[in-house]
Amino acid sequence: MAEPTALAAPETVEETRKSPSAFSRVAKYTVVRLIALILTVIVGVYLTILIANMGGAVDEIRKGQIREGIAMGVSMDPEMKKLPSAERLAIIDEMARLQEKRLGLDRPFILRSFSFLRNALTLDLGFAENLSSDSGSRLVRLIILERLPPTLLLFATSNVFLFFFSVSAALFLSRRYGSFLDRLVIALSPTSAAPAWFYGLFLILFFSAILGLLPFGGMVAAPPPANKLAYALSVLRHMILPSTAMIVSAMFAGVYSWRTFFLIYSSEDYVEMAKAKGLSSGDIERRYVLRPTLPTIVTNFALMVIGLWTGAIILETVFNWPGLGRLFYAAINIYDTPVIVGEAVIYAYLLGITVFLLDFVYVLVDPRVKIGGGERA
Repeated sequence: MAEPTALAAPETVEETRKSPSAFSRVAKYTVVRLIALILTVIVGVYLTILIANMGGAVDEIRKGQIREGIAMGVSMDPEMKKLPSAERLAIIDEMARLQEKRLGLDRPFILRSFSFLRNALTLDLGFAENLSSDSGSRLVRLIILERLPPTLLLFATSNVFLFFFSVSAALFLSRRYGSFLDRLVIALSPTSAAPAWFYGLFLILFFSAILGLLPFGGMVAAPPPANKLAYALSVLRHMILPSTAMIVSAMFAGVYSWRTFFLIYSSEDYVEMAKAKGLSSGDIERRYVLRPTLPTIVTNFALMVIGLWTGAIILETVFNWPGLGRLFYAAINIYDTPVIVGEAVIYAYLLGITVFLLDFVYVLVDPRVKIGGGERA
């Protein structure tokens, strides 16, 4: 029994020697990748703060609005009208100064921008300057959370259907290269150059204005039905036109793109070898076409899922859909910086976390992928 034990010892030592090396390489890659993504998020959030405040110009606009509002209030006060103009002007200046100090506008913008950055990175989104939720709250967090469900409902339904339909249809066309249906999809793919809201205008004109079959916009009938089933059916009815506009605008380009991608892998030598061995088309697609393309499919699906967060500004405005896109549009129009930065910060975090996790997902779905290069972990 002593001899086998002596023979097994070198293998154990060798495994112990290799294991820390693989672990340290993965740990080093993870730390470096995480630091790079954190720095990217910080830079992206800070640039958003600068752009949303127009480099400090928004502060000057707000100061002007504060002074204008105070001056209007003073001019309408009968007691103030009796005072000399110089004294009224001094009162307006003092009231404006106090209001600016209360809002922090007395500090230089460069210092305030770093305070904004610290609060944004800690998800202390604060209070909106002009907007409020339907319940009357001005907390940015509550305003965003209130608009999130409508956006997820519309865009998740449309985009998830569009994604799986495009992949399935593309796989179907890759088996029928050169057929009439294949040529038809290629011919119709340029129609995706027009955005979804463009098709939405025509859909509203035809189905709402001319035929009167579907509502012009909104999420639910007014007043909302009291019955839950009737409420759900009303929401589904209002979703038909915006969902159709999104699907029509991206369907043909998506199918054409994935179809071309699958065709490239279908022409590889190992696929021809599998065909020569007599494997069924289903086995070939699963093992030799879908398996190598799985990282790309996962990446596209993950980015699509976090892209649902942003909604679509023009589409939601055209259909009067009460989602994050319309909220973002309203915040831009009235310079509501906290809401703009709040949406951008949460999206930046979601994007950073997704990109970080995708590196490890690739290793699970494709054994050819290595973490950090070098030997496999």
